[in-house]
Amino acid sequence: MQYPSIIANLTAIEENARTVFAACHSLGVSVAAVNKVTCGDTLIAKILDEAGADMIGDSRLQNLEESVTRKPKMLLRIGSPFAANDAVRHADYSLQSEEVTINALGRAAQRQGKKHKIILLIDVGDLREGLHIDNKENILRAARQIAENPALELSGIGTNLSCFGGIVPDAKNLGRLAETAQWLRRETGAEIPLVSGGNSSSLHLVFGKKLPEGINHLRLGESILLGMNTYDSTPFEELRQDTFIFRAEICEVQMKPSLPHGHRGPNAFGEKVHFKDEGPMLRGILAAGRQDVDEKGLTPLHDGARILGASSDHLIVDLTLSPHVTVGDTLDFRPAYGAVLRAYTSSYVHKEYVGKQIGADS
Repeated sequence: MQYPSIIANLTAIEENARTVFAACHSLGVSVAAVNKVTCGDTLIAKILDEAGADMIGDSRLQNLEESVTRKPKMLLRIGSPFAANDAVRHADYSLQSEEVTINALGRAAQRQGKKHKIILLIDVGDLREGLHIDNKENILRAARQIAENPALELSGIGTNLSCFGGIVPDAKNLGRLAETAQWLRRETGAEIPLVSGGNSSSLHLVFGKKLPEGINHLRLGESILLGMNTYDSTPFEELRQDTFIFRAEICEVQMKPSLPHGHRGPNAFGEKVHFKDEGPMLRGILAAGRQDVDEKGLTPLHDGARILGASSDHLIVDLTLSPHVTVGDTLDFRPAYGAVLRAYTSSYVHKEYVGKQIGADS
């Protein structure tokens, strides 16, 4: 095996996917399975597809282009007019909020002889993307612009929560989204079949059977792939969290002071770092750094190991309570979302798989 590596447990991911899809489908909620954290990893995408995803979602057109599936593809990141041709070519659905981009998508769809489906994004309070829910005039104008374009289809409205402002989905804000869909149906005459109630932070409402009436679509990634409730950063009891391991090799083990000595300035990242004097410490250096993984999102799985920090190429750990670890050994870590994202983005991190084999019986 090559190091550093990110190891995906395909069996655990599949079990999570089947559990989530079943819970959503029981409430009449369809799911766009989101695989952007693994940069559209093809094996994981196939697991999600075969487990029952209704569509495949990603924020990057390159990942959608490389995705092999018969399911509809949804582009999650709002586009620009300059990317309209590729958006229509590689995505069946896209989430949009700007009229100039909607116009460009209409022209691109007409040139390609396609009908592109748009989910109009409504900002219900998180203040990231979308038309603000209180601006009815702008919402109605954009909806009519889509509905009246023969190359476009107003397939739904949607929102995003928790990602920027930390606003959590609840009966009030998702209820307002459902009411807006009803209002737009009356005003435009469009069917508007999908009301997309956000991302993994809404899944607790599904498991608790508290999802507001009228919400019939979700875009789910982290909850499936990591088993985490992003509403409150706790693990879902219904799901597995042993889905990924980050593994790195130890290249130095030395007893050193715990407090750096000498005139101190900022570190390589411009940070002023403060240290506590804990006396002599058995310090290990692993051959992985910030270019490979977000060290703040790693939880050591080796008893007694403690992360002290990281430079671009090295991860520094306290091994005082793990004295039998030596050079050439490896340490395993449970990665959080940001750590998985950076590990899959880094070309220096080897991708490995355990568990279910693609094409084998479950």
